Amino acid sequence: MPQYKAPLRDIKFLMHELLQAPQQLAAMPFYAENETGDAELMNQVLDEAARFVEGELVPLNRVGDEEGCTRHEDGSVTTPTGFKAAYKKYRDAGWPALDADPAYGGQGMPHLVSNVLVEMMCSANVAWSMYPGLSHGAYSALHAVGSQELKDTYLPRLVSGEWTGTMCLTEPHAGTDLGIIRTKAADNGDGTYAITGNKIFISAGEHDMADNILHLVLARLEGSPQGTKGISLFLVPKFLVNPDGSLGERNGVVCGSIEHKMGIHGNATAVLNFDSAKGYLVGEINKGMNHMFIMMNAARLGTGLQGLGLGEVAYQNALAYAKDRLQMRHEPRVSPTEVADPIIVHPDVRRMLLTGKAYTEAGRAMAMWLALSIDAEHHHPDEAKRKEAADLVALLTPIAKAFMTDNGFNTAVLGQQVFGGHGYIREWGMEQFVRDARIGQIYEGTNGIQALDLLGRKVLMDGGKKLQKLASTLQEFVEENAENEDIAPYLDQLGKAANQLGTLTMVIGQKAMQGAEGADEVNAAAVDYLRYFGHVVYGYLWARMAKIAHEKISAGQDRDGFYLGKVQTAKFYFTKLFPETKMLAATIKAGNEPVAVDDRAVFGLEGQLVGA
Repeated sequence: MPQYKAPLRDIKFLMHELLQAPQQLAAMPFYAENETGDAELMNQVLDEAARFVEGELVPLNRVGDEEGCTRHEDGSVTTPTGFKAAYKKYRDAGWPALDADPAYGGQGMPHLVSNVLVEMMCSANVAWSMYPGLSHGAYSALHAVGSQELKDTYLPRLVSGEWTGTMCLTEPHAGTDLGIIRTKAADNGDGTYAITGNKIFISAGEHDMADNILHLVLARLEGSPQGTKGISLFLVPKFLVNPDGSLGERNGVVCGSIEHKMGIHGNATAVLNFDSAKGYLVGEINKGMNHMFIMMNAARLGTGLQGLGLGEVAYQNALAYAKDRLQMRHEPRVSPTEVADPIIVHPDVRRMLLTGKAYTEAGRAMAMWLALSIDAEHHHPDEAKRKEAADLVALLTPIAKAFMTDNGFNTAVLGQQVFGGHGYIREWGMEQFVRDARIGQIYEGTNGIQALDLLGRKVLMDGGKKLQKLASTLQEFVEENAENEDIAPYLDQLGKAANQLGTLTMVIGQKAMQGAEGADEVNAAAVDYLRYFGHVVYGYLWARMAKIAHEKISAGQDRDGFYLGKVQTAKFYFTKLFPETKMLAATIKAGNEPVAVDDRAVFGLEGQLVGA
């Protein structure tokens, strides 16, 4: 059975040395006054989080995969053996309240800390992690735009973990195109609404782990405009809540079925049928998409952490196997008394392991950088700093979701490859990581949609202002360290790639202004553009990590080889992975013309659907 150990050494390196989080949090009165940004406290919380996930969640990962969830005739769902008991321990320990508002029973810890907890849970048991994960998104949306009455009624129970939450967007005919949803809301005349329709692919949509489930549902109020401008957001509880806070009658929402999926078997992915279910307006009428984006952005960052977490656990197990598996001979011999040498000495195995290590450690650095930026966005006393942090989060969120899940899946596949034939056999657990990781590239907005969001909305829509700010940060780093011989080769590559990113953005922007054809040009470039951008961000973070590592080595502070590992992994990244940017630049410049083909010739379709 595969194992997992929380990478606390690396996490604390990023928190204290790369990001200097305690110093940054000390500048935010919210954390300073509550003393929740204290370095020692954060370390203690993370140590305890590691003990919880390693002891409670890791043993249930295979159980959840093999048993899955069971739906009963009445629409109720039973989760796999041990899931409910583990959730009770999670709730009793106060983990759901970790970074929540103290006004509603939260502990007020930095988002940075809860972000690391999510990564650990995703490594340990990604299917289980989705039950509390979706609840946090529901909390975020209600906390941001819910009425005070809704907050007072529902947030304390969400924060405590007594109740869980979901987000209900997708319908059988409407995935990405939410403007065509059919779920309707009718005004009951008493401040409530009757919600009728069907939602599919609802993660944690029905289960036995909590007393109540709060569904946040997109629906169209009668008389509202068509398209996304006519969508509103409603809170639809599984059980109605009495004035005294106790649970009342069952609401008109039921689980019609649960999906049989490629992976994440331990999570109940439900079809929910709403039949005049009583709902409560969240925020403003016809502003549902704006409000739901609060929850969607949280879910997208969470999905990126799933890719990161699964990449980490796949790498850990592949590394352990490579150290023990004896195959082939190497010169010079590593184990001369054995029939063969451990496969970790072979260059191609090292390539696979280093690829996983490089992507995982850079992904963790980006995720923690984003989490600390969210803390600044919400709590920094300087309005300009809050705006700067918010822009960075908006810009990098689609990269965090797409780049991290692409790399996480690839790392899981490479980890499986290290095992050879054993990687294809269930008992080793590697094939489960591959199956579980695959969904991250699809849900919460496919990675193609993330690319369109990045290029179209986050970069071109504001004339590249957010990009320019990040580019200035990178340029400042390159210039400040121009004389640093240890990282000079990396800075040269990083500076050139960052400059070319700006050039490519201008080229695409000019094409975008070419009428109807411009949209296709943007769409054709978007996926490669996001991956290029991801490499630039990772390159920046690896250069910073390498700089710190070289300084520690020079000061004689590398007794266990940790910093040497950083130096060597950075070298691998820049020499073996970062050069992908050159290929991506070429494909971006190729534009839409190679895909604007004659459909009759290429696809055998009658007529001409797209091509020239």
